[in-house]
Amino acid sequence: MSNEIITDLENAVEKRRNFAIISHPDAGKTTLTEKLLLYGGAIHQAGAVKARRDQRKATSDWMEMEKQRGISITSTVLQFGYDNFQINLLDTPGHQDFSEDTYRTLAAADNAVMLIDAAKGLEPQTRKLFEVCKMRELPIFTFVNKMDRPGREPLELLDEIERELGLQTYAVNWPIGIGDRFAGVYNRRDQTIHLFERREHGSREAQETVISLGDPKIEKYLPQDLYYQLKEDIELLEELGSELDLEMVHAGQMTPVFFGSAMTNFGVQLFLDAFLDYALKPIGRQSSVGIVDPTYPEFSGFVFKLQANMDPKHRDRVAFVRVCTGKFEKDMVVNHVRTGKTVRLSRPQKLFAQDRESIEEAYPGDVIGLNNPGVFAIGDTIYVGSKLEYEGIPCFSPELFAYLKNPNPSKFKQFQKGITELQEEGAVQIMYSTDDFKREPILAAVGQLQFDVVQFRMLSEYGVETQVELLPYSVARWVRNGWSAVEKAGRLFNCITVKDNWNRPVLLFKNEWNLNQIIEDHPELELSNIAPVGSGIQPDKS
Repeated sequence: MSNEIITDLENAVEKRRNFAIISHPDAGKTTLTEKLLLYGGAIHQAGAVKARRDQRKATSDWMEMEKQRGISITSTVLQFGYDNFQINLLDTPGHQDFSEDTYRTLAAADNAVMLIDAAKGLEPQTRKLFEVCKMRELPIFTFVNKMDRPGREPLELLDEIERELGLQTYAVNWPIGIGDRFAGVYNRRDQTIHLFERREHGSREAQETVISLGDPKIEKYLPQDLYYQLKEDIELLEELGSELDLEMVHAGQMTPVFFGSAMTNFGVQLFLDAFLDYALKPIGRQSSVGIVDPTYPEFSGFVFKLQANMDPKHRDRVAFVRVCTGKFEKDMVVNHVRTGKTVRLSRPQKLFAQDRESIEEAYPGDVIGLNNPGVFAIGDTIYVGSKLEYEGIPCFSPELFAYLKNPNPSKFKQFQKGITELQEEGAVQIMYSTDDFKREPILAAVGQLQFDVVQFRMLSEYGVETQVELLPYSVARWVRNGWSAVEKAGRLFNCITVKDNWNRPVLLFKNEWNLNQIIEDHPELELSNIAPVGSGIQPDKS
């Protein structure tokens, strides 16, 4: 490969930034997402995020049920250019019942933005998702939102992050006032004060006044007590706070912290500008041949998400592929690791929520959409040249189980098609009874809302009314040493054995006590609460 092509690849990698936003529900994730798109020029006016009839729907929430309920229940990709960068924003579900979709999306991210409500601080879902980021050693950038509402003291929030997450903090900007008195932020990067025009809803870019810290005109814009408080806070930060260390940031050990209000646009552009300077560009990824650098000349990537019926008119299925190395080109022929077959990648698409446009090429860090007529599964690796396979994406232990019943036999084909496609995209885990007389699929979910979504989509997308029959189990464990180990163990009390979609044995328990009893009585069973998707634990052929 010529030096010119290698240089083009290196330049493309330098200009790309890829990140996912993690948060607890109602922290303002969809609002922040829209405001980043607004400042990136990808949309011209941000809509209010609550799904009221007289308001525009959130750009990132495209599924009909999301629009009706005003919540994010599926992840999507939003790609846009800003300040000579190509940004891939991996938008994740806001509801905790869909945390597994977020786990999969984080597998494709190079950076994470942790969004925190200024009044509530760290919340359970934020902590849970932080652990996934920590496991992947992702750089974490913190945006403390809703500073225009009553909230906790900024220093108290920094202390909570350091104490509970074990992250050092560095405040990149600092709020001036809180709640009704929130007037703007001080930017430590260039020692300027940014005072914002207060609006009820920031549908357009915020108007701001920028003044240097020592400018005598500051008294005209800022109450004296807020100005004195700001000077005290800055002094304290300089004396006691950590210094910014980008190596620690990139290793996931320090988090740059930003304060603002996504709803009114306070501090959003300052965050975006600093993030692009500090964030990791696309990085090397672990594979079967070791860590592969993004500038490796041959194309490779992996599937981290499938989505059915993004375009209801065409009943399509789209595979979301993270480009890891080399240059992707339209109509290229790639090797498919799981099947051993070659696949021509025609009709590649740039994704922007449900909107798509054809593309000719893509580079590491980009996410492309590929038409998926049943070819791809979550976790699949595709590549050109020497064989390699990226690490699988795990699925986690569900906590709710229910038979999904089809009361109308004439809808059998539509029912089977819907179950197959929703299972493929990971909307819910599907298991089956080992009893030949029980043929109904068992939905295995993290939260109740997943059941609601499956029923809603089965009706709206496949025309099938369904019934849910709850099962009295709350704990699942995969048997890593296969069916032979289950048969050898004999009768197992206080649990049932089912099979997952890969024909792997799974034990369902009513509670942790029953699980511990089986572990004690049958130490020969190798039980796991995590199973790889599409790879790793393979079906027992015996």
